[in-house]
Amino acid sequence: MVRVLLAEDMPMLRRALVALLELQEDIEVVAEVDSGDGILPKALAVRPDVAVLDIDLPGMDGIRAAALLHEELPQCRTVILTSLGRPGNLRRALLAHASGFLLKDADPDQLACAIRDVAAGRHVIDPQLAVATLQADEGPLSARETEVLRRAADGEEVPEIARALFLSSGTVRNYLATAVTKLGARNRMDAVRIARESGWM
Repeated sequence: MVRVLLAEDMPMLRRALVALLELQEDIEVVAEVDSGDGILPKALAVRPDVAVLDIDLPGMDGIRAAALLHEELPQCRTVILTSLGRPGNLRRALLAHASGFLLKDADPDQLACAIRDVAAGRHVIDPQLAVATLQADEGPLSARETEVLRRAADGEEVPEIARALFLSSGTVRNYLATAVTKLGARNRMDAVRIARESGWM
């Protein structure tokens, strides 16, 4: 039996996914979470085999949660679900050691198959998105510039980003200014828009 933790903030979709998965004889949903911040504590409590994580969650996104799960509970493998397949998100998910990456508009049976494959140690990635990622431009931002810009996009203030990344506030401001310049953006939010639309964040 594959034990699954499901993280999805939309109640109707979460219940539909739980109902779908519980039709499978070899899959059991052992926990449901509606925010990113609740994933790690719940996973440590119930020890699932696979965590199915929505990419866009309040508190902490699914990719950051996947990275934490890999650090704190490496035996739990993760599948990321998203409604928007962007090459940048797939890259981030793979760097966070996610084992699966599926679009929400995929056939429902694909999710159950992906959970089984991931539990067995295989990787499952939407094939069209994999091709798009291989063909996509890497983008002009460094990994640190991307992380700082991503945190700013999530609403974190400069001092908060500095504390989280063990940087000075001045260094964070420099990274943000460099990202704006490299992307030819008008301001920080315009840089976020450009980076997201290009699949770099």
